[in-house]
Amino acid sequence: MPPATAATAALPAAGPAASPRHRELPWEQARMLAHAAPRPSAARTVPLSDAVGLTLAAALRAPQPLPAFDTAAMDGYAVAGTGPWRIRGAVRAGTVWEGLLGAGECVEISTGAQVPAGARAVLPVEAALAGADGLVAGPVPPPGRHIRRAGEDAPAGSCLVPAGTRIGPALLGLAASCGHDTLPVRPAPRVRLLVTGDELDHAGPPGPGRVRDALGPALPALVAVLGGESRGVRHVSDRPAGSLAAAVHVTRDTEVVAVTGSTSAGTTDQLRRLLAEAGARMVVDTVACRPGHPMLLAELPSGRWVVGLPGNPYAALVAAHTLLGPLLAGLCGRALDPLPHVPVTGCVRPAPGLTRLVPVTWEGTGARITAGHGAAFLRGAAAGDALAALPPDWTQGSPAPVLSAG
Repeated sequence: MPPATAATAALPAAGPAASPRHRELPWEQARMLAHAAPRPSAARTVPLSDAVGLTLAAALRAPQPLPAFDTAAMDGYAVAGTGPWRIRGAVRAGTVWEGLLGAGECVEISTGAQVPAGARAVLPVEAALAGADGLVAGPVPPPGRHIRRAGEDAPAGSCLVPAGTRIGPALLGLAASCGHDTLPVRPAPRVRLLVTGDELDHAGPPGPGRVRDALGPALPALVAVLGGESRGVRHVSDRPAGSLAAAVHVTRDTEVVAVTGSTSAGTTDQLRRLLAEAGARMVVDTVACRPGHPMLLAELPSGRWVVGLPGNPYAALVAAHTLLGPLLAGLCGRALDPLPHVPVTGCVRPAPGLTRLVPVTWEGTGARITAGHGAAFLRGAAAGDALAALPPDWTQGSPAPVLSAG
């Protein structure tokens, strides 16, 4: 297991009254620690049809030059020497003309067809004048015009896509064009979601004094966006005191358990206590950001990971992007996504010494803060395009890192 880091904070004592103040890690550092904490999962080989959304475990290389032979880039005539040219035959994509063209000769050719030996260029059909006498006239194309040379896209053995790339449609098509039927991949980490809170209703409008659960429906989709595989949502009562520990320890078919709520030091908050009792290794214990600062990341002695997300929906979303997303990327062997810095405008309450995570919408080359970004409110995130991480010294219009909101 990776060694404990200097950033590891002290675990709380058995009761909330004895809980020490945790050292809040800078937001950027917490994100990097979450990514670096796990070892990538073991690779396996799957058919192309099963690889989409997974992560490439080894570089995709060209087994042969791309293209494998000289091909025509236009419909027209493959010509040798200067014109006029006598037509010797025709070659279509998928076939080969076996002859050798001599000066003043040509073959009709289709886009993608193999260029015959002896051809100097391809004369596009729209520039050619074909006569009834079997001759073709037209401007003499310069050598190599409209011919894609063998290896022009990539020489044999070259790296086409590096390991750690998330597999999408284009990568699947590229692999198939190279002759691959399977790919080495790292599977999507399996995530069990535990939603705590006795105040939550799970269907219909909430009753008096109660709150409708927003995270149960939202988090499985967010896990998929972040590269994980949701293994379902379980609702866990705040009481009795050991209910959360039982739910965490019984979950053995996943690499990650994400717990919403129960991350603070209140009377009903159980997560830090159960982690201490289990001998968990704390990687991140509170983050210097708003909202979402009580978030945490720990590794159980079994090697499974526990991510603690606040119970407020927007705070949980921020925490998931801060810790869960980077953790899943690390388990998949993907690099931590670099965050573009763009100018951000809008009104937001200052947060001295803290990174402020706010939803934004794209506006030209910058972004504008959207309304509705309280810790419990998802309106801004639902309407926005991304999240901006405003540093403590951010001022109106200055650049800030921006990450996809999923």
